[in-house]
This record gives sequence, C-alpha cells and structure tokens, in this order.
Amino acid sequence: MTGYATREVAQILGLTQAQVRSYVRSGFLEPERVGGKRLRFSFPDLVFLRTAKGLLAAGLPARRVRRSLARLRGQLPSGRRLTGLRIAAHGDEVVVADGDGLWQAESGQALFDFGVAELARQVAPLARRAFHEASRESEALTASDWFALGCDLEATAPDEARQAYTRALELAPGHADARVNLGRLLHESGDAPGAESQYRQALASDPKNATAAFNLGVALEDIGNARAALDAYAKSLALDPGNVDAHYNAAHLCVRLGETAAALRHLQQYRKLSRH
Repeated sequence: MTGYATREVAQILGLTQAQVRSYVRSGFLEPERVGGKRLRFSFPDLVFLRTAKGLLAAGLPARRVRRSLARLRGQLPSGRRLTGLRIAAHGDEVVVADGDGLWQAESGQALFDFGVAELARQVAPLARRAFHEASRESEALTASDWFALGCDLEATAPDEARQAYTRALELAPGHADARVNLGRLLHESGDAPGAESQYRQALASDPKNATAAFNLGVALEDIGNARAALDAYAKSLALDPGNVDAHYNAAHLCVRLGETAAALRHLQQYRKLSRH
C-alpha cells in the first residue's frame, strides 16, 4: 500500500492523530481514502500539511492559508520535484521558493529563497520500508501498482523509485508515464542520454505526451544537441501551447542558433503567458 497512515503522519509532523484528521476536515488537503474510510497521505500531502501547520502558527487566517495552498497546487507544473521547495509566511503573504526562483503562492510574483528536503529525510525510512515490503510481494503487484509506488517514493527515496518504475516497465513496456518519470530521475542523477532514451520510448508509446516531449528537449539541450532540442520543444508546444517553460527554453535556443525572429516570438509568448 502506498502513502503514509495517519499515525505515521502524526509522528513525523509532531501532531496528534486527531489534529491530522481535523486538518483534513478543514479542507487543507484531500488525502486518499482506502476502503472509503482510512486516510493515506502522499509526500505532497505531508508538505502541504506541514505548511498549513506552520502558516496557522504564524498567525495567518485559515481561509487565506487554504486559498494559498490551493493556488500553489495549481501552480506546480506536472513533474516538479517538491524536495527543492521551501514554503513560508512573509509578512501576510504565502511564499514559495525552488531552484528556479521564488514566487508568491497567490499571485505568482517572484519574492525570495527558502526548503522541504529535511521533511523528505524524515520520511525516507518509511518510504524505503514500503518499497521492501512491496518487493516481498512483487508477484501480486501490477505495473500500475509499481508506478504508484514509484510516484510515492520519488521525493523521499529516488533510488527505490527508479527500481519501482523499472519493475512497472518490465510488466508494461508501453507505460509512458513510468518512462517519463524514470527518465526524469535518470536526468536528475546526471544520465541525460539515459533520460533521452526513456523520453523517446514514452513518445513512441504515447505521441501526445507533452511532458515527454518537453523533457526530451531539456535532455537534448543538456547533451548539446540544440537543433533536436528545439524540435522537441516545438512538439511540446504543439501539444501544450501554454507551456511557458518550453517557450522560454526555445527562445534561448533560437538566440544560440541565430534565429532572432523565432526567439522574439517565443519570448513574446512567454511574457504573455507569464502574466496570466
């Protein structure tokens, strides 16, 4: 079973189980319910729950905290790793920082720099235990089970997450999402060529996978193949015209390739989309 039980969450965050349930009832997060009753929390749930606890302790009104966390969920692009984030109160604003800069959770305005990696370190032993328990029952698990476990392990136990995605792909080689996630983990570990291979296989299985196309562009750019990277960004934008990161990356590649007019078009789209 993926995720963390109410008892485990309470121990990690220094809350009582009753307090954890009260945060859920108050609408700060919506964890999965097993059998319609028992709560199972993901790592992002823990991040948002700890954030809610801290922001309320800082004196922010509950309604504002709920609105800011809901806005934050919507602003996090698909696939963004949470371990690089820090979330806090700055005056009466909720602010977030990652490796690419800081934005305001409600408006998106850039602010300052702050992390949740320590939470991942606390949760890592539980995540690894879940992986080893799953490994002992591997014959009963489907590709979807391994994929779900990989998603749950990414932030806290990336090595085990890679193994989980690999097992999912052994059972279902055409599982595009597992390939995308495995590719991202390979890329983050420094294996851009390995990531490229996974993204290409994901696109072969799912030609409309915009995330695979964008990530392929990033991998190709890191490998040094600017023209192929630009083609990948173009495919990503054809599938998802609102991808501001693809416009931004494509603009810089066009500058490098001497394609000034195309660079200006991408920058104009980037600025237009960034204002929304």
